[in-house]
Amino acid sequence: MNPIMQKSGLSVVGLLVAGGCALGPAAIAQASAPAQVAPTSSNQTNRSGERVLGFDYQAQPNFYYCGPAATRMALSTQGKALPQDEVAKLLGTTESGTASALDITRVLNALTGDRYRTTEISDPVARPDQVEQLRHDVLAAVDAGRPVVANIKGTAVDLNGNPHSYEGGHYVTLVGYRDGGDTIRVADPANPALGEYWMGLPKVANWIAERGYSS
Repeated sequence: MNPIMQKSGLSVVGLLVAGGCALGPAAIAQASAPAQVAPTSSNQTNRSGERVLGFDYQAQPNFYYCGPAATRMALSTQGKALPQDEVAKLLGTTESGTASALDITRVLNALTGDRYRTTEISDPVARPDQVEQLRHDVLAAVDAGRPVVANIKGTAVDLNGNPHSYEGGHYVTLVGYRDGGDTIRVADPANPALGEYWMGLPKVANWIAERGYSS
């Protein structure tokens, strides 16, 4: 599908945040199946400094529900495991997807008590200070029991060498970190076969480039 062209509102840094949700043929086939739910382990930190939040993984049931699915996973950690259809209504999701990271923040705040804010990575490639801001925000959010929802676009490769490509835009949930935040745990609603993976912090930041995240 085409990238979402609608850009709604101003973020805290005064820039526009684009939304989107587009899957390739393999992911569309996966998403056409009924949504899958798989509870992860409970919130924990091990001796290596790895911290991963417990949440209910649920795949998106169609090609445009990445925003509702990613938001629902973040809400499930905080005791708000709503149906994806209900989250989609709150987000204003249509077959064009979810318009903006600002909508994700709005809904997360409405349901969790104004704990989230929107941050944009405005450049085509994340600057070092933007990478460090993402590290700070992920560590702070996860340590507070709050997953981060990121609006991403393009292709990034996880630590196992698997590429994840969303040229039209996509939403994922950042549910943990290790190595002081150098490595981020991603929960991806597009493909249950690769529903969770580790990815280096700079790659995640560049994936979000020209878009934004809710933390």
